[in-house]
Amino acid sequence: MPEPRAFWLDEQFDREHGADGRGRYEAEVLRRTDEFADTWGDIAPVTFAATAWRLATELSPGYVRWHRRIISATCTPSRWDGSMTCAVSVISRWPAELTWTKQWQRDRGWRDWPQLFGQYTTPSDQDLTRSPHLRAMLQVEAPVPLDDLPPAPGGPDESVASAARRAVIVLARELNELLAPMIGQLEAGVPADS
Repeated sequence: MPEPRAFWLDEQFDREHGADGRGRYEAEVLRRTDEFADTWGDIAPVTFAATAWRLATELSPGYVRWHRRIISATCTPSRWDGSMTCAVSVISRWPAELTWTKQWQRDRGWRDWPQLFGQYTTPSDQDLTRSPHLRAMLQVEAPVPLDDLPPAPGGPDESVASAARRAVIVLARELNELLAPMIGQLEAGVPADS
């Protein structure tokens, strides 16, 4: 069975809902070019790529889409050395220590992540008045390879949109490579050694 995709770009929606011959993302980058001002001509592509990623994920719906188990995904320059790091929150099942026995629940009706049409949701205010909820998450923090990131443009010109798009493509590919196996294992719902 193939691994599920963790991240992908929604090119079709982007093109169909763009204007003036531009996709939504390209138009957004050109509209918010000033947010790239600190990156012009930077020798390292990290800050430019992080800004491109942020704009792609802030669109609603996002230009970058992710698996239903992923809650958030950021890419930022490392405060340590300026390399690229990611922080991704992933919905998980309860840890095995809590599923081994239900004794800890003490008949209080503990609930996991609610789902609506297959999508994970947060419990409603009404749900929270009826039973306690334990929603497990994994926090992934990892380096992201820089090898294929495009260089930061020298200034605010038409190349900004294509460079931003290329940066987002590379970051989505790298994050997919990193997290798709984990998402696949979580979706399978069985321990890897069984």
